[in-house]
Amino acid sequence: MNYKYFPHTEADLKAMFDKVGINDLEGLYAELPEEVKFRGDYQIPSEMSELEVRQLFEQLGSQNRQLTCFAGAGVYDHYTPSVIPNLLSRSEFLTSYTPYQAEISQGTLHYIFEYQSMMTELTGMDISNASMYDGTTASAEAMMMSVAAGKKQQRFLVSETVDPKTVEVMKTYAHFQGISLEMIPQKDGVTDRDAMQQKLDEGGVAGVMVQMPNYFGIVEDYDGFADAIHAAKGLFVVNSIIADLAVLKSPAELGADIAVGDGQSLGIPMQFGGPYVGYMCCTEKLIRKMPGRIVGKTLDNRGQRAFVLTLQAREQHIRRQKATSNICSNQSLMALFATIYCSLMGKQGLKETAELSYAGAHYLCDKLVATGHFTLAYNQPFFNEFVVRYDGDVDLLQQRLLENGIFGGVKVAADQLMFAVTEKRTKEEIDRLVSLV
Repeated sequence: MNYKYFPHTEADLKAMFDKVGINDLEGLYAELPEEVKFRGDYQIPSEMSELEVRQLFEQLGSQNRQLTCFAGAGVYDHYTPSVIPNLLSRSEFLTSYTPYQAEISQGTLHYIFEYQSMMTELTGMDISNASMYDGTTASAEAMMMSVAAGKKQQRFLVSETVDPKTVEVMKTYAHFQGISLEMIPQKDGVTDRDAMQQKLDEGGVAGVMVQMPNYFGIVEDYDGFADAIHAAKGLFVVNSIIADLAVLKSPAELGADIAVGDGQSLGIPMQFGGPYVGYMCCTEKLIRKMPGRIVGKTLDNRGQRAFVLTLQAREQHIRRQKATSNICSNQSLMALFATIYCSLMGKQGLKETAELSYAGAHYLCDKLVATGHFTLAYNQPFFNEFVVRYDGDVDLLQQRLLENGIFGGVKVAADQLMFAVTEKRTKEEIDRLVSLV
């Protein structure tokens, strides 16, 4: 049987069949019992023209309701410059694979190098890899990296103000790595310093992870955290929404050893949950414990600038059994997305986006509190996300907002809603949400 896009000829197939001792493709499944083999017709629609296919997908897409989004909790409705999808759809980017052959992958290696440079500038750290699957798995990898660097120290502390979804994934990783993952309680929406210090004094702590801004949108004061953690011979890991670092203190300024988080806030559409991109940066002394790949700049034999994969003796090559991690590849299309976004927005654009988000969130918060039905759950400084208590039925309120085309926040407790505002939300949209309340 020949297929138009399959390269194997009848002679190729016969040679392979003869090699394994079968007569046809059915022979590959001879050991399977007949009752598990499907002998009917597949429910595949008949062929369509291009026009018909486009119409079909337009009809399917029209079933999705386009809501005005005031929800966040790790994923945010940011503006996407129209040029990015057009550049991303170029064939050399859309179909590219891991660039092991440097001589034919200079374009891909170049943008990965620029991505790394931008991530280190935003985080203030020495080194960036390129890249992680998402912020959640990047956080889990940071935990394993800390334990590997700490050698015999198997405890890892995570603040309760870190996104619960991230913590759940970290628990899975920790279980199979023999790591003791322990939570630092939160007090009034921020990490309990005294509780952290008590756990550090018990010894054996490889690292501590906090989040900036934290899960509740609060900008915590982490001054002194690094000194306390380093005194206990642990590593300080800061998880951040990367776009917020345009105006907030960088992980490096906080004394972090490892900076991780999600890059979705760099204009990547919400896309029903992905694909996104995770970033990981660290100090130079930890570079050999960092998973994934790193692109470096060098000179070729003609003295011209060239880009190459560096530190080749890594987990995907010769160190598999000794590897901190066996993550070896991220197809990096979303890293390219983030790179183009940063280059288009520039320092001023990133700063203005963050400031607009901040201003919108505080305007919404003030308006909600003024209704008399809401109170701020935590008396703490917040960025573009905040938690409020509602004196009515939270589920009914969310349903009413949905019926009016508004995704009205994330329910975080029986009487609490968490709202997020980005630069895309207008004053009119905010006022409409408040009027519906």
